[in-house]
Amino acid sequence: METPLHLEPPHDVTQILKDWSEGSEDASARLMPLVYEELRRLAREYIRRERPDHTLQATALVHEAYLRMVDEKNMTWKDRAHFYGIAARLMRRILVDHARAHNAVKRGGLEQKLALDEARDLPAPAATDLVALDGALENLAKTYPRKSEVVELKFFGGLEANEIAEVLQISEKTVLRDWSFAKLWLCRELSAA
Repeated sequence: METPLHLEPPHDVTQILKDWSEGSEDASARLMPLVYEELRRLAREYIRRERPDHTLQATALVHEAYLRMVDEKNMTWKDRAHFYGIAARLMRRILVDHARAHNAVKRGGLEQKLALDEARDLPAPAATDLVALDGALENLAKTYPRKSEVVELKFFGGLEANEIAEVLQISEKTVLRDWSFAKLWLCRELSAA
C-alpha cells in the first residue's frame, strides 16, 4: 500500500494551509490539486463500507467535504495532518447525515441497517447501523478523544497504524493500544444498544 500522506511535499501543503488560515483568497484553490487524490482515497474507503444501494459517490463526498472546509472562514490550520483529520471527520458527518436522511424517508419505519466492511478488525454484527456507530463514537470521544480519532482515521479513513501515528503525532504502539481499547469499548456500546 502506498503511503498516502506522503503524496505531496508536506512543506507545500503546510505552507498553503498557513496561507489559507491567514486569509489568502487563492489558497484553497492552490491546495486542491495537491490533496485531491488523497481525499478521494479517503472517500472511497468511506463509500466502500456503505450499504450496497448507497447513492453518494466518492467524488461527491470529496467535493461536499471540501466545500464545507472552504466555507469555514475561521479555521486555523495547523498542518497537513490536521487538514486530513478534519477532512475525514467531515466525510463521516456527511455520510451520517445522508444515512439519517435516508432513514427519515422511511417515515417512521425501523432504521435501515447499513452494512459496513468488517475487514477493518472491528468486531461487530455483519451489519452495523451507521447512525448507532456514530453515536457510539461521539460517546467515546467525550471520554477518550484520541481513541475516537484513531477509530475514525482507521475505520472510516482507511489509514494504517503508521499513518495514524503521523497524523496524531503519537507512537505506532499507542495507536495499536488505542485501537484495541476502542474496539472493545465500541463493541460493548453497540451491543448494549
